[in-house]
Formats: sequence, C-alpha cells, structure tokens
Amino acid sequence: MKVPLKLVAPLIAALAIAACNAGGTSSVPGASGQMGAQAAHVPQWQATHSATPACAGSRVGQMQCDLLVSTATVNHDVINGLTAADLEAAYKLPSSKKGKGASVYIVDAYDNPDAANDFAEYRSAMGLPVGTLNKYNQEGQMSNYPAGNSGWGEEEDLDIEMASASCPNCTVNLIEADSNSNSDLGASEVEAVKLGATIISNSYTGTGGDESNYDTKGVTYLASAGDDGYAGGLLDPATFDSVVAVGGTSLSADTSVKRGWKEVLWYDSGGGCSSTGESKPSWQKDPDCTYRTGADVSAQASVEVAEYDSYDEPGWFEIGGTSVSSPFLAGVFALAGNSTKQNGGENFWKLSKKKLKKDLNYISSGSTGSCNGEYLCTAGTQQFGNYSGPSGWGTPNGVGAF
Repeated sequence: MKVPLKLVAPLIAALAIAACNAGGTSSVPGASGQMGAQAAHVPQWQATHSATPACAGSRVGQMQCDLLVSTATVNHDVINGLTAADLEAAYKLPSSKKGKGASVYIVDAYDNPDAANDFAEYRSAMGLPVGTLNKYNQEGQMSNYPAGNSGWGEEEDLDIEMASASCPNCTVNLIEADSNSNSDLGASEVEAVKLGATIISNSYTGTGGDESNYDTKGVTYLASAGDDGYAGGLLDPATFDSVVAVGGTSLSADTSVKRGWKEVLWYDSGGGCSSTGESKPSWQKDPDCTYRTGADVSAQASVEVAEYDSYDEPGWFEIGGTSVSSPFLAGVFALAGNSTKQNGGENFWKLSKKKLKKDLNYISSGSTGSCNGEYLCTAGTQQFGNYSGPSGWGTPNGVGAF
C-alpha cells in the first residue's frame, strides 16, 4: 500500500531516472526517506554502448519493457549467448521432470505477430519439447490483437522463451495489452486471472501503476526490478509488496568452483528501496529502508542470453536485463508447484537459515552503485544476513525455495 508520498512519487522517480541517464546526481528523498543526493550511476550498458533498450521512452505514468539488446556484431544465423541448457544446469532445475500441467502467464504490451513462430524456433533449437503457446488480447480473445511494436515484440519473444527455458513442460500464455499505459496493462493483469492464471510475469517498470491489479490472493505475480542500478530506484510493479521483485545477476561458467558457475551481481540490476513510497510490509525487517525493499530473489540478467526473434530482424541475439530473470523465475515457480501459496516476496524473507543455505545460491560479490546502507546496493556485506538489494536472498538452487 502506498503512503502519502505517492502523490509526488512519479516526479521523484522521473528526477532519479533522468539524473541516472544523464550521468549526474539527483537530490531526491533517499532510500530511508531522508533528503540526500543519490550517487551517480550511469548504467554500464549505456556507458559502454554495449546494449540498447528495446523499449526506450519515459516511465512516468506508464511502463517500458526492461529488455536490453547487445550491440555486439554477431552471426544471427547461429545461437549466441547462454542457452536453456546452460540456465537449467546453473540453477539445478528439474526442468525435464516437472511442470506438466502447469501454466505461466506473461503480460506485455502491443502485438508480436511472429510470437508463435519464434516460440517454436527457440524451443526446437534448444532441444526442448514441442510446446503450447496461447496468445490473447487484453479482453481474453485469441484474435483482434493490438497494433504491433517491434521493441515490445522482442520483449514478448524473450518472455515466452525464458519461461520455456526454465519450464519446458509448461503451457505458456501471452496476453497482449492494447498499449503500455497502466490502464491497459492493469486490465491485462485482471484478464490473466480470469483466464486461470496463478503465475504472472511482468517484465516492465514505470510509475503510476494500480496495486489492486497485482494483488489477487492465490496468484504469484513477478516483476523485473529494472536495469538502471541502485540510482534507478525500485519502480512499479516490482515495488508492490504483493509482487515478487526480481533482480539480476551475471553468470559465467567456471570449472574451478564446485558449482561449475560463478555468479555475481549484475552491475545494472535494479533494487534497493521503493522510489514510489510503497510502505514497508510487516514481514520486512531490514534496517536501512523505511519503504518496501527489493529485490526478493534474482537470476541471470547480464546481456549474454540467447534469444530468437524474427519480428524486426530475424535471427539470434544476445540480450539481457531483468526482463530475463522475471519470466525465467516464473517458470521456476511453475516447477515448484506452490504458486497459490505465495504472498509476493514474503516467503523468501521468512526462509530459515538452513533453507537459505540449501535452496538459494548466496550472491557474495558485486555492486550496483553506492548508497546509504551498503547492503541495499552491494552483495556480501553481511549487514543483513545473505540479503542484498539487487540480488534479494539469492538465486535458485533447485526449486526448494519456491
């Protein structure tokens, strides 16, 4: 639930984002609600020109997708980046054994007319079984789709492919909102529930969202935490306490460690404290954030994941952003089969130390900027146990934490 700060939140968020994108500093209410300057944090993908946002534009009063597309020159005829098998192995998922009969719902804006083709192409190339994709408009019709949009179309391909990567036996359901306005996306959330959703992934951030569209009991909502580091703030809908806020990490194969994979914070992962004045839920007890703290959990998000897209320019791309981790973890929830028993991120905050150690990979290094209360932007401080703002309580080690 929003506190009175909600009335000025869109302006605050806009200032913070503008300062971040400009490489400057902003004097806005800090994470704890105190006035102060947030340290500058130019997203690494922006500073190095290594990626471009698929959905560029204002997030004030509306949503933009959180997909980043690599600018590296690659052969689009071959798979580039981390595969479904890589991700399944890194997170020890029972992907081939579980998920039958389960469904994952994805809400995005605008139409991708090639979604079904790209879904099939990705699954075939990744050696996944033939899957089922149902596509709806925001009224729940399997026709009369909205106008197309290539940026959001890339996002839709990513979402349905990442849900397939973690849960290849799941049915994937894509709902296309008429636009990226809060009213249309909110209506699509409501429609997903009417269609039977118990897991809904949302790979977008912005301001002005209506929390009542994301809080149906018995439904697990997930949302990306954003791609602008700590300075970008935690925006809607990830900031809602009824939503699992999903942060990002960076995976790399490493045979020198027992796990076989090295995983650190992704430099540009969103997370920290609510930038929109979302009140702190009773189940959060961390010391340095007056408002809602996120992320709750995380997964791979750096710009090195394979995606197939044929809508704008056909072929394989390397992509990233917390747009990767949200739909991927939606599939993990489906594997676990406990989606109706969740309450936003609450379950992660109440896990025992034993389960935290056993069922989640502790992210012990990396930073997303500088902040008051270093655990809010830096991993491994141990200021609040295994928690850090960008990575939450960690990444999946199987499905026991879900």
